[in-house]
Amino acid sequence: MSELASGSGVPGAGTAGYRPGRTLSFGAEFRRQATRVRTRLALGFMVLLPVIILVAFQFETNEDDDGTGGGEFGSLVDLATSGGLNFTLFTLLVSAGFMLGVVVALFHGDAVASEASWGSLRYLLAIPVPRARLLAVKLAVALTYSGLALLTLAGTALLLGTARYGWSPLRSTVAAQIPAGEGLLRLLGVVGYLAITLLVTAGLAFLLSVLTDAPLGAVGGAVLLVILSNILDQITALGDLRNLLPTHFSDAWLGLLSTPVQTDDMVKGTISAVCYATLFWSIAFWRFTRKDITS
Repeated sequence: MSELASGSGVPGAGTAGYRPGRTLSFGAEFRRQATRVRTRLALGFMVLLPVIILVAFQFETNEDDDGTGGGEFGSLVDLATSGGLNFTLFTLLVSAGFMLGVVVALFHGDAVASEASWGSLRYLLAIPVPRARLLAVKLAVALTYSGLALLTLAGTALLLGTARYGWSPLRSTVAAQIPAGEGLLRLLGVVGYLAITLLVTAGLAFLLSVLTDAPLGAVGGAVLLVILSNILDQITALGDLRNLLPTHFSDAWLGLLSTPVQTDDMVKGTISAVCYATLFWSIAFWRFTRKDITS
């Protein structure tokens, strides 16, 4: 065990029949994480959130009928309740800035730090599981659940919104109506771009998960740093330096709602997010393969 803790080798690597590729499979880790309460709560909330918004819209509609609602929020409600596609777009809009980031940070920040806090990390490595493989499987599972959460949110909103408000063209405040078929494709593009921008949060939370034994510290630290990036992005005095912030292009998906489609900022945002995520993950792998595992 001392050899493992110092990171100098993997016990059992020289044993006949030992195959590193068969240790800690993706499927086993996926099923293991599926049994955790935080996984079920996170995915369950992705289903519950569109329901909450739908109920809130119903109350707002009732107030408008009584002559007590309206205003700017009323017009926004009218837009969001004009069809299933628009309801889904609104749901993504209100959740992309914070809620989705928290969920992604939860899956990634908890990935390694939770094992360390439970004292089970060293036992996983003593199976023996190569460190790089353990980290790769943990990351793959966290990414899978993050993508599943995003798809669950969008899919639930689309189903509920279509059932309640019907199948109508996609509307926005920056362009004319977009036919429903094309609108669905653009909505899928929005979901895809959000998944890419969330890689920044995923990479940062995963790095912090490797650096600390406190899962809440990793999750909270990632969320706070993303919020800090958003705050700095609002300071116009920084000028072009804001382009280097990892969250600067997070709203570039709005270009998919314009006519014609504007994708220049989306390309820049994709490159930025992939570069930042790759940097964070690389540091995480470099640190984890060299650190002493004592918990």
